Amino acid sequence: MKTRNHIKAIFIFSIVSMLAGCVNVATSTVDPSANLSSLKTMYVKQIPADKRGVNQIIADKLRSKGVKVSTGVEEPQQGAYDALVTYADKWMWDITMYMFELTVAIRDPKDQVPLATARSKHGSLTRYSPQEMVDEVIDNIYQGTGANK
Repeated sequence: MKTRNHIKAIFIFSIVSMLAGCVNVATSTVDPSANLSSLKTMYVKQIPADKRGVNQIIADKLRSKGVKVSTGVEEPQQGAYDALVTYADKWMWDITMYMFELTVAIRDPKDQVPLATARSKHGSLTRYSPQEMVDEVIDNIYQGTGANK
């Protein structure tokens, strides 16, 4: 009888462990007053600790939307761009490193209030490449806004 209970416990633990890797979240919020199609120039502010080039991937994706984009650690003088883009990436280890979560915000450069934000989170079993994570986040920001379709 004890062996049977142990097998049940191991089975339940295995199922719960597998489901824990099935995290999938993709959300976005765009301020109703924001006109993303009017934002022609953006600056992606690189996180100083980012050695994986996530800022470049974001910049390239925004360029594909028709936006002129520059990127770096030091923010250029205010007025040199229409929007400031910030991001936060979270990486996890499961046999290899993978991007677990990415949040991107497009901000008004004057007061840094978010005009649009999006977040993508994928667990180990449904992991996306950094490019796929950026694509999902930026596409979700632009989806439904009528901008750069």
